[in-house]
This record gives sequence, C-alpha cells and structure tokens, in this order.
Amino acid sequence: MSQEASPEVKQQRMKEFVSLLPFTLELAGLPKCHPDRLFTNDQLEARVTTVRMAYRVARQMVRDIGDNGV
Repeated sequence: MSQEASPEVKQQRMKEFVSLLPFTLELAGLPKCHPDRLFTNDQLEARVTTVRMAYRVARQMVRDIGDNGV
C-alpha cells in the first residue's frame, strides 16, 4: 500500500530539487546543445539519466555535510 505524498511534501521536494539544480547540472557535466540542433530521443533519455544520477549525488552530499560537517 503506497501512499501519495501530501502537497506540502511535494512542494518541499520541488524546492529542494530547484535549490540543488545548479550544483546538479555542474556535477552532470553535460555539454550545451547547439542552437540549430535538437537532441534525439535517445540523447534526451541519456541526459535525463545523467541528471538524475547527479541529483542523487548532490542530495547525498548535502545530507552528509548536514550530518557530519565539511
């Protein structure tokens, strides 16, 4: 039985994600797209996977710093 998160929890998660987004994108190290070209579906999926992994690392790092200090 999975319960859906409350609106407050969802909002908090979004705030956390947005606050970590610049750091996450730096960790991901993805190149910018040329203005005249679009990414393929496979390229987009690969980039999404990379950003997800980088977000997990960024979030864990912030938690570790909160628990143990720098």
